[in-house]
Amino acid sequence: MEKKYQEYEKLVYDYIEKNVRNVLKMPVSFIRYPFIDPGAGYKGNVWDWDTFWSVYGLLPLTERFADKSLKAQIIEHAKGNVYNFLDHQLEDGYIPMMIEVKKWPEPYLNMKHKEGVRMNMHKPFLCQQICLISDFIEDYSWIAGKEKQLQKYFVRYKEDYFNENCGLYVWCDDIMIGMDNDPASFGRPKYSTANIFLNSFMVRELKSMAKILEKLGRDDRNVKEDCEDAVTIGAAEEYLRAAENLVSCIQEEMYDKRDQFFYSVDVDICTRKYDWFHKGLGVFWKTLPIKIRTWSGFLPMWEGFATKEQAAELVKHYHDENTFHCDFGVTTLAKDEKMFDLSETNNPSNWLGPIWLVANYAVFRAMLNYGYVQEAEEICQNSLKLLGEDLKRSGSMHEYYNPFTGEPVMNGGFINWNILVLNMVQELRELQNFPA
Repeated sequence: MEKKYQEYEKLVYDYIEKNVRNVLKMPVSFIRYPFIDPGAGYKGNVWDWDTFWSVYGLLPLTERFADKSLKAQIIEHAKGNVYNFLDHQLEDGYIPMMIEVKKWPEPYLNMKHKEGVRMNMHKPFLCQQICLISDFIEDYSWIAGKEKQLQKYFVRYKEDYFNENCGLYVWCDDIMIGMDNDPASFGRPKYSTANIFLNSFMVRELKSMAKILEKLGRDDRNVKEDCEDAVTIGAAEEYLRAAENLVSCIQEEMYDKRDQFFYSVDVDICTRKYDWFHKGLGVFWKTLPIKIRTWSGFLPMWEGFATKEQAAELVKHYHDENTFHCDFGVTTLAKDEKMFDLSETNNPSNWLGPIWLVANYAVFRAMLNYGYVQEAEEICQNSLKLLGEDLKRSGSMHEYYNPFTGEPVMNGGFINWNILVLNMVQELRELQNFPA
């Protein structure tokens, strides 16, 4: 690795080591367990996929930190992330996407759910985080006894967010979907979008649940005896089968053979009859592609279910200067989309083109999974340059960045998934591409 990138790596590492305790939060009010927050304007909140990526980035660093007590603390707070969400699971299995302490007696999203307001729930990173922690500490016993709650979580997903017609999962609405203003979902009718983001990550979530059951030695009979509400999925094999079925549906409905790209799809498809009209051949297709290219179209490579032929075509999209490629990684929306916009905005955060490190990492890992090492190395170097130069200028890292200039857009002090740039370096070193 060139000297300048080694310098950027050191800047990032030193900043994280110096500030890591700022994101390790102790229990407060009805948040009863230690947890990790993203930093910046999100202090004191427990977020679903944010906590997963924080843990994903922090765990490999625990052996490097000079303060050896940090390892045990990070593991404790990582487990606390999971415990906090399970602590606020409702009887029907619903788990909120975010827990914050304000003037309310419980999480706001839970209050609205109890009122009958239909909303999104915890994104599919709960079981993934459990496996991430458990594999690192080589112990799954800390989650034993929570199988019934995890079962209910999947039951709720199946009953409220699964479209039986096409076999895909849908968002309820565009609230807290991770990619806040993804045009494929943002502003669209409730339950109308099967998002490639949601479905790709759900594949890994289903597989993670199967792994948890296997590690805990829970068979189909035991799980169903403990969970009266189990309506669809029980044994580890059934979760794996559900994951396989989901992959088949993603391939059938979400891969566009002409564009050779994975898209989110509209599921609000049916024959709308009126009087004597439309009595003949009706709508027989299950979905319509929402042809908007976002970084999440690469996620089938991240999860590993894209074919080699599909991956080869997706790599071409990565290299396209008119769409995703830039000097600082991957734009979150293709540059030639009419929605491309770099405005500073929070609630919703802006995913209409700015650079987000979590997107850079996902595409990096996608490339590495299929042997595109040169592309992965380029993303890593560009990410190091982006964060390293920001630290030189401002002494901080930010939430997202301008893809043309590398200038931060907003939220200084953001740590969270920016840590993933160090994962990139380490994963390349394991391939002996980035010597220390």
